[in-house]
Amino acid sequence: MENKKYNPYDQMLMVLESAAQKLKLKESDYVALKHCERQLQVAVPVVMDDGSVQVFEGYRVQHNSARGPYKGGIRFHQDADMDEVKALAAWMSFKCAVANIPYGGGKGGVKVDPTKLSQNELEKLTRNFTMAIAPLVGEYIDIPAPDVNTNAQIMGWFADTYSRINGRYTPGVVTGKPPIIGGSLGRAEATGRGVMLVVKEILKAHKKSIKGCTVAVQGNGNVGGIAAQLIAQEGAKVVAISDISGAVFCDAGLPIEELLAFSKQRKLLKDYKKDGVKFVANPEGNQMVLTAAVDVLVPAALENQITKDNADKIKAKFIVEGANGPTTVEADEILNKKGIVVVPDILANCGGVVCSYFEWVQNLANYYWTEKEVNAKLEEKMMIAFEGVYKKAEEHKCPLRMAAYMVAIERIVEAKKIKGYYYG
Repeated sequence: MENKKYNPYDQMLMVLESAAQKLKLKESDYVALKHCERQLQVAVPVVMDDGSVQVFEGYRVQHNSARGPYKGGIRFHQDADMDEVKALAAWMSFKCAVANIPYGGGKGGVKVDPTKLSQNELEKLTRNFTMAIAPLVGEYIDIPAPDVNTNAQIMGWFADTYSRINGRYTPGVVTGKPPIIGGSLGRAEATGRGVMLVVKEILKAHKKSIKGCTVAVQGNGNVGGIAAQLIAQEGAKVVAISDISGAVFCDAGLPIEELLAFSKQRKLLKDYKKDGVKFVANPEGNQMVLTAAVDVLVPAALENQITKDNADKIKAKFIVEGANGPTTVEADEILNKKGIVVVPDILANCGGVVCSYFEWVQNLANYYWTEKEVNAKLEEKMMIAFEGVYKKAEEHKCPLRMAAYMVAIERIVEAKKIKGYYYG
């Protein structure tokens, strides 16, 4: 099976190499992008509620700083490992470059199933992990953010712990915080909003309207759930959505607002009951979402979801990647041959890091914007990024993923050439 051999960092390297060759770059121009500038692995001990001590493995990877401080989320997941975090850090370098914001790429993770921790244990884990990586982060050095299984509360604990270490409140060290302690309005919805905006744009580019189109969303978290909600508000029919328990389907369109309210009560889709809505347990439910006969598929769960084993069964005309790395290189080739348009993660889901940039700017200036201002600035940034990638794809007659990498690599290589390599 592909899953056993899958290494996300190797996947990143393959696309990087292809894009660099298409740009006719010399290897010396981009060889540094094949390597992470810094990798930290830490042991995070936690005194559990029963008095025992468990030690969790944590990571922080800083991939490239040619365009600015490292930027990237922290995920809490039982399958997190160094190769995954390295790949995610590299994707952040490219994502920030595509969005044209002054950041490099970083990422963090802790190997843990947070659903098995109490709130008290989760706070201890967060604070101890913050202390472990504190020497490597800072508001002008490396700025973390939420990712899979982390949220505004966890970012609040991170900011407070780091600030206590430094003897003053330093909100700019992390983004995705609650607004009451310096977070940006609109940040929680930003990734999902960006996905919605890209769905509208890719349909418009192909002379189609979002109104009345059918959509399937894999993932019902902060990205998938909010994207589904905003897409439905634009007049599309979301006919399928999934979570860790399975998926729900309704050809007439799911009641997304009701489903989101249900999920916010920490309930799983397997417990949702409504006439006309069908539930299918995982793993079958997950695969049925991916292969649904819809106009648009939004994979918004984890990486390595669309593979050589299921790509030929994909029926969607457009795929807009809400998750990081959901499609393997082998699957991409199959999708391209089928004529399926894939809007890559480093473009489609960059709304989150764009809004994180806005939050960071507001923290440094200690001046805060309205949600309307934030959303308007986000839309402007997303449209400019989309237009740049789409233009590059037309110019080189290549898929959007290749075009996005080409845009990103050009910007990073140019920045590094100007700055040079300092040897002391």
